[in-house]
Amino acid sequence: MFQSIIVRASQGRQYIADPRQAQASGFRGRPVFSAQPCDAGCQTCMDVCDSAAIALQPLHIDLGRCTLCGECAAACPSGRLSFSEDFRMAATQREALLLSAARPALDPVQVSQALRRRFGRSLKLRSVSAGGCNACELEVNALSNVNFDIGRYGIDFVASPRHADGLVLSGPINRNMSEALQLCWDAMPEPKFVIAMGACAISGSPLNGSSALERSFLERNVPALFIPGCPPHPLTFVCGVLDLLGIAS
Repeated sequence: MFQSIIVRASQGRQYIADPRQAQASGFRGRPVFSAQPCDAGCQTCMDVCDSAAIALQPLHIDLGRCTLCGECAAACPSGRLSFSEDFRMAATQREALLLSAARPALDPVQVSQALRRRFGRSLKLRSVSAGGCNACELEVNALSNVNFDIGRYGIDFVASPRHADGLVLSGPINRNMSEALQLCWDAMPEPKFVIAMGACAISGSPLNGSSALERSFLERNVPALFIPGCPPHPLTFVCGVLDLLGIAS
């Protein structure tokens, strides 16, 4: 018993009291564009981007494709690009994930009044990895630990799609998982919605264009929330869902 008290005293309070006010020290988050102009004819950042998330004229980054690897910032000769520790990157519209010097911040997540009325007090989620590398899935597991404790908001992950209100999709959706994903969705009762978690789920990046993918599911079911990252920080997920449902911390 005394040993438990000593451990508890040494660890302090582990849970994050207010996720929206948390500091993600060391996290590579939202890109930052400096006022320094790009060198004439330079496209180094675009050349080193394996996920094709960067385009020029004007310079912009698609967070739906970006893996937050940081290679562009390291290679940029003018120092135009860098990354902040800001994890608040969730969006309700796909186009909101396009950032540039003229549009350096994401639009706030729009509260869905319909989802708030239905699920604001209790939300059950089913996680499906459709060909993912397991990185996003590890962060999904972390959502229920003592640090993030998403269950305190009435949000839980369930084993059966028949008990689920929302589908948390991770992975690029390969052909081997496309039917299983659809079966899971069909088994979920109405009303229901999709959360696309990670660059792979949002755009297929960095596997976009592969013949092994079959992403028509997202053409039929547009996500209500996009959680960028590779993998996303658990705080990005927590804050995104809380904002979508209009839940106060």
